[in-house]
Amino acid sequence: MQPSSSVDSARQHPAAIRSRDARLAPFEWYAEMRSEAPVHYDERRETWDVFRYEDVDRVLRDHETFSADRSSSGVDSSDEAGEGMPVLKTMISTDPPEHDRLRGFVNDRFQPGALREYRPRLAELTDELVDGLEDAGRFDFVEEFAIPLPVTVIAELLGIPAERRDQFKEWSDALIARPESPSEEAVQRMQARRETAQREMGQYFAKLLEERESGEGNDLVTLAATTDELRLQEKIGFCMILLLAGNITTTNLLTNAVWCFEEQGIMEAVRSGDIDRKKAIEEVLRYRSPIQEIQRVASENVELGGQQIEAGEVVNVWVGAANRDPEIFDEPETFRPERSPNQHLAFGKGIHYCLGAPLARLEADIALDRLLARFDRLDADLSELQPISSHYGLQFLPCRVN
Repeated sequence: MQPSSSVDSARQHPAAIRSRDARLAPFEWYAEMRSEAPVHYDERRETWDVFRYEDVDRVLRDHETFSADRSSSGVDSSDEAGEGMPVLKTMISTDPPEHDRLRGFVNDRFQPGALREYRPRLAELTDELVDGLEDAGRFDFVEEFAIPLPVTVIAELLGIPAERRDQFKEWSDALIARPESPSEEAVQRMQARRETAQREMGQYFAKLLEERESGEGNDLVTLAATTDELRLQEKIGFCMILLLAGNITTTNLLTNAVWCFEEQGIMEAVRSGDIDRKKAIEEVLRYRSPIQEIQRVASENVELGGQQIEAGEVVNVWVGAANRDPEIFDEPETFRPERSPNQHLAFGKGIHYCLGAPLARLEADIALDRLLARFDRLDADLSELQPISSHYGLQFLPCRVN
């Protein structure tokens, strides 16, 4: 069952969850697959799908057997980056020792202790956004809060103008897009958008890196520009992946938090402190994980869940399914805002554990605190939810405040 096409086939939604309703709530399918086919090969997508917590945890921890390097699946540079474009090696698409070199030089900047001093600035940025909503009465939470806040934060950390956030969002969406359908035409359209976005982002950051070579500044682009640890293409990849990962996951976390709090009727309890906000955020991460799946490639023949996976085959682990595994979580289909323990896998596991997890948690904590403190009431309209095309979140979320 060696893959005969690009890894992009695995990026298509499985047939069972291609409808709007199923993408908003794939959890019945997860439960069925965990029970009946916990490690399953999808012929159409040429992908192994993995659903149980134990197996997902193993794949994420065992980077030697399950590689983050997609080139081992037979994808060439034109598949990955577009004809004539270099493959950008990043910390999320490499294994040790490359991974350690690409991540090690910046790792300290994203530790909770290092981020603590940034807390007042995060509160200030949040208040600026909330100020703009105060007289609105009604607003789209996604467009007017959950998107601009993380983009502004990561842009400031990188040292780039947040005023270009619409362009950053357009690039990010293109780079993580799924094909609209399994047709060759849809795949080609997606690929063309991705190539354009990567080329434009690459040119943008190459110019910035050249300008920051003097080392004046404490931003992350300057850090990359002045390090001897990375080559130019690696520096470009570092900037691109931080901009991409630094805003999309947090946008979905914020949106999914308001979605959950409204659905569960606990907005007031979170605001008042009757429900611990930090624990509630962790339960959002478990219950509606911003990233539902993570992809790996088998680097050798391996047995998993009673199935034989061959070297080079794509393995898709369903984090969203693992986070609702009844073998690990009591009443997993119930949202318990102060669940403890809560060993969810929303940020991954092992050496590829999300670098920005502490920042995402800090942003969500401050953003929800400042937002709920400002308004006596925040009501979200859940009547016409529409899923985003990639990852797990909403296209829009109308809210009313007073």
